Amino acid sequence: MRIVLICLISFTLLASGCSWIKFPGVHKVAIQQGNIVDQEMIDKLLPGMTKSQVRFVLGTPLVADTFNQARWDYFYSRKAPSGKETQEQVTIFFDEDDKLERMTGDYLPSTAAEPEPK
Repeated sequence: MRIVLICLISFTLLASGCSWIKFPGVHKVAIQQGNIVDQEMIDKLLPGMTKSQVRFVLGTPLVADTFNQARWDYFYSRKAPSGKETQEQVTIFFDEDDKLERMTGDYLPSTAAEPEPK
């Protein structure tokens, strides 16, 4: 009887660390990584803005390449407790004067934010 009890307790402790056992009512948190960038933030960016102005609007870039300082990458990923994962990415390019030149990625400036041609 004592051996059965020890085996049962040992199995319970070992199994509690396994992820294949789904305990009901256990709270799982959403995992967020990177910078949250939305369309409203992108619409505030205008060509010719300095790096400090872009940093003020978007925050510090997640990836700032030391060999290519004219490119900043902003990544954001979120994994919901259900397992659904969303990823967004925006890349900002600067010209030789460190002014905002263009951007690519999941968010692009809306037409209302673009300056009118002269």
